[in-house]
Amino acid sequence: MKTAIVTGSGGLIGSQSVIHLAESGWRVIGIDNDMRAVFFGPESSTAPTSAGLAERFDGFEGIDLDIRDAEGVVKVFAGVSGGVDLVIHTAAQPSHDWAAREPFTDFGVNATGTLNLLEAARAHCPDSPFIFCSTNKVYGDLPNSLPLLELDKRLELDPGHEYYDGIDTSMSIDRSTHSLFGVSKAAADLLVQEYGRYFDMPTVCFRGGCLTGPQHAGAELHGFLAYLMKCVVEGRPYTVFGYGGKQVRDNIHCADLVSAFAAFAEAPRSAAVYNIGGGRASNCSMLEAIEACERISGRELDWTLSDENRIGDHRWWISDLSRFQADYPEWQLNHGIEEILVEIYGTYAG
Repeated sequence: MKTAIVTGSGGLIGSQSVIHLAESGWRVIGIDNDMRAVFFGPESSTAPTSAGLAERFDGFEGIDLDIRDAEGVVKVFAGVSGGVDLVIHTAAQPSHDWAAREPFTDFGVNATGTLNLLEAARAHCPDSPFIFCSTNKVYGDLPNSLPLLELDKRLELDPGHEYYDGIDTSMSIDRSTHSLFGVSKAAADLLVQEYGRYFDMPTVCFRGGCLTGPQHAGAELHGFLAYLMKCVVEGRPYTVFGYGGKQVRDNIHCADLVSAFAAFAEAPRSAAVYNIGGGRASNCSMLEAIEACERISGRELDWTLSDENRIGDHRWWISDLSRFQADYPEWQLNHGIEEILVEIYGTYAG
């Protein structure tokens, strides 16, 4: 039986990774210390998800461990009988706002934690794929320099622009404001690439846009589609930050992202980097997302528009998926915005 280590195993992408692997016959060791409850409060705790995974799958073992604990991480890797065949690293501090409040914690979790995992992998499973859940925030706010057109409900690029079908990895990560979260994730991203190149390890950075799904514990500072639907269903007020609500995001369902992980694990490369998201098939503006949530739920959202956007936030982001699709032509998106929101609504509406 093959063994995988999944960090952040109680979170959205981590738990979906556990489900995919366990259902495929893998033994899965999950590392999660429920820091999400610290970041976003008790209602965002990953503990119930972790408990549910342990109850559902005999092959899942959850370990309460902070990835900043280098000795603890090494101990987990060294203690796996038969060795580790795959590492999926999704654990992170994911909020711009939270990072600015506690930079040392943010950098420790996102950058130093990643270094600890890479070193453990180099020592104990250097030939096993190391999959890192990175972010499009490594590009900072450089996408905001794109010549966007203001339409009725969204910002958009001219169809003739080179990035109309999505932004690819040719975009620079320099000369931009990232937010401290973006910086810590960029540091981790570069570490993962460097271990691939310098030590010839099979590593990949998936630079995700908005990652979502029905089990997403949406919070005000993270996970906008899930939190938006939660506010609609529960009658909570919602604030849209800046850009007239016309900022555009692509959204990828967690199952589609994890299927991309699986495709890479089957045929890994060294120091690979991909932008990944909903692309042109699955994207929306805030205004469009609000309309969709109201239509699906049959309820009206109590929302206000703030003139102040978050530092480093994107006005427009759509991922170019062509590079990954060229390397892994069997992979495809199976969920669009409508399907994603219907699933999320079903979770909150009971």
